[in-house]
Amino acid sequence: MNNQHRLKISAYTVGFLLSVYLTLTAYFLVVKEVFPPLTLTVAVITLALVQFAVQVIFFLHVGEEAKPRWHVKTFGYMVLVVAILVIGSLWIMANLDYHH
Repeated sequence: MNNQHRLKISAYTVGFLLSVYLTLTAYFLVVKEVFPPLTLTVAVITLALVQFAVQVIFFLHVGEEAKPRWHVKTFGYMVLVVAILVIGSLWIMANLDYHH
């Protein structure tokens, strides 16, 4: 096994452990009700954004390519689509709750 292969395995291991840690942290913050609801929401959203960054860095390897410009553009469009889906879903659910 060469050195580059070991570095990839260690990067995947670190990414996996960070993802599990962040997920469990968010889970226990919610289950144990450590913070008031608004603070808890902000904490969980922050942990989700950190986990998103971990996924991008350790598993998607965005920015490590020889020509990362196209990958970054594609990634930006993906973030835009996900934001539209999330905001649209929240908007629809709030509207349904209001009219129900």
